[in-house]
Amino acid sequence: MNDRALHRLKFTDKDITIVATAHVSRESADLVSRIIREETPETVCIELCASRYKSLTEKDRWRNTDLFKVIKEKKAFVLLSNLMLMSFQKRIGDKLGINPGEEMIRGIDAAQAVGAHIHLADRDIRTTLARVWSAMGLWSKLKLMVNIVLSAGQLGAIEQEDVERMKNEDILETLLQELGQFLPALRDILIDERDQYLSHKIRSAPGRRIVAVVGAGHVPGIKRYWEKSVDMKALEEMPPPSKGMRLVKWAIPLCVLAMIVWGFFAAGGLAGRDMLTWWILANAVSAGLGASLALAHPVTILSAVVASPVTSLNPMIAAGWVAGLVEVFLGRPKVRDFEGLSQDILTVKGFWKNKVTRILLVVVFTNLGSALGTFVAIPLMLKVLA
Repeated sequence: MNDRALHRLKFTDKDITIVATAHVSRESADLVSRIIREETPETVCIELCASRYKSLTEKDRWRNTDLFKVIKEKKAFVLLSNLMLMSFQKRIGDKLGINPGEEMIRGIDAAQAVGAHIHLADRDIRTTLARVWSAMGLWSKLKLMVNIVLSAGQLGAIEQEDVERMKNEDILETLLQELGQFLPALRDILIDERDQYLSHKIRSAPGRRIVAVVGAGHVPGIKRYWEKSVDMKALEEMPPPSKGMRLVKWAIPLCVLAMIVWGFFAAGGLAGRDMLTWWILANAVSAGLGASLALAHPVTILSAVVASPVTSLNPMIAAGWVAGLVEVFLGRPKVRDFEGLSQDILTVKGFWKNKVTRILLVVVFTNLGSALGTFVAIPLMLKVLA
């Protein structure tokens, strides 16, 4: 990589130099450091959000994670996804012999050395992942979880040509782009929205001389939106469920209850009894299997089995939240679990071994199992009606 990675832009009275980087390239890291020291900008924009910045600069931040709060705020999948992305990046970085994000660290160090203001320019990764999860249907969520688990063990088979390709690419961008190809409907959230966000944050950064350090894959999008108005409020908020979705969430439980009640007033109550049996069995078994796949405590599995038939009738509560809270109560993670996260997330076995990630898996897998149980139960109940 050479100075062709530099892009000079202007916005009002600001002179902005964009350094296009690859996140696993020593050449990129060296270039970032050199440009910042040569140009002594007033502000250095870094393609990091606050949470990713802390993960690079505060190695012990995981110790402060409140899993009770994570589960209650419905952020278990978001945190689990973030850890999985970290796992992919770290393993690829180990394969290539450089720490992922090294150019960002060098950019931060160089900015501090020249007395420049550090301006975080990326949208919070948790917001991006939360918007993705919100936009996905049940089938897409199932496909995504299976795809992540299956691909988690594939990095050991990286060939030399893959290594060379990754030296010129941004690992996080590669992962997000692959996810966008796997689920095309999510590309806007994963790629285009972040291009808009970065464009606005860079051009609105304080100071007249600015250096921005971003992944090379973002540069075309940043230029595309450079002169366009960007609705930052819309990009930072969780899209509210559509009226149709809210209606469906309540309509399904009401229809299920109506069928069961009707069944007890017909055929001497046998239909109602059979439908209730199928509802309980399908939900309980599916949620229990989900918790079991996460290697939950037997009491946690029992709580998932008991809770699922009830929580599936209440859109305000999820079986996974109940199971996750029980799992935390039974075995709250210790300091060594948080200290071991950086190594445990490197293997599939480690995800199930570490109490922190296992609790997150319990929440996600139980919720997916419970949702699947609902869709299995309804056809069986309709068959009874027929």
